[in-house]
Amino acid sequence: MSKLAQLQAALAALQPLHLEVLDESHMHSRGLETHYKAVIVSPQFVGLNAVKRHQKVYASLGELMGQVHALALHTYTPEEWAELGAAPASPTCRGGSKHDH
Repeated sequence: MSKLAQLQAALAALQPLHLEVLDESHMHSRGLETHYKAVIVSPQFVGLNAVKRHQKVYASLGELMGQVHALALHTYTPEEWAELGAAPASPTCRGGSKHDH
């Protein structure tokens, strides 16, 4: 199972109404399957601030977090998602990695 599929399966524990997990490694210099963006819409986020939401995500991912270099999280309640309808675009990598030559 690919890392992307593993992340999607683990995040299903949050019972998302909307889930997008994107491999954005191609935008960075560290190689394949290292940088991800997750857009998660879940009723489980209602009443939680951003830190608590992210903690729920990290708990659902467990040991997978140690296999990912970067994970951009965009967590929304269903009401927030209905208002916004989209997550912000990811910035272009500016380099600066010790892996850059």
